[in-house]
Amino acid sequence: MTDDDTNRLTRRSLLGIFAATAIFAAPTGGNAFGILRGAGDIRRIRMYSGRTGESIDMLYWIDGQYIPEALRAINHFMRDFRNSKVARIDTRTLDIMAASHRLLDAGEPYTLLSGYRSPETNAALRRQSRGVARDSLHMRGQAADLRLRSRSVSQMAQAALACAAGGVGRYARSNFVHMDCGPIRSWNG
Repeated sequence: MTDDDTNRLTRRSLLGIFAATAIFAAPTGGNAFGILRGAGDIRRIRMYSGRTGESIDMLYWIDGQYIPEALRAINHFMRDFRNSKVARIDTRTLDIMAASHRLLDAGEPYTLLSGYRSPETNAALRRQSRGVARDSLHMRGQAADLRLRSRSVSQMAQAALACAAGGVGRYARSNFVHMDCGPIRSWNG
């Protein structure tokens, strides 16, 4: 098998991750069920924030189209909880998160530890910890720190790495995985 064959299999398997499944939660948008009828491709994100007590279970992409109302809801959910500032979350990050969750076949939602971070929050966190990047992708809405109770940091990182689509940081001592849509790379924190 050549490298090209391996890459094709990886792309094909990633496309299969987003194959249509039965979704029981009501998505946003009044005509979403009509759109879903016969839909061949959907993407869903499920998260809980212990910091705000909020949950989200959202179809955000149907048949090649991102759903603007869903993206706005996700942007708000992933806001900087310290000062309530909201930024656009990069859809590539959402796709990595959704694909990884699907690969893990996890029944529970992600626990979101950090999504968007304002520059003020990032600077404050840098003063407290060496592990916070000066030019963090969190400040661009391109990263998320996530946890699953039912999966290990190693399992989550393996799933994110299988997407071959961005950065994956393993933070075993703090029990979370960083996923971003930046350059492909991995590290242990």
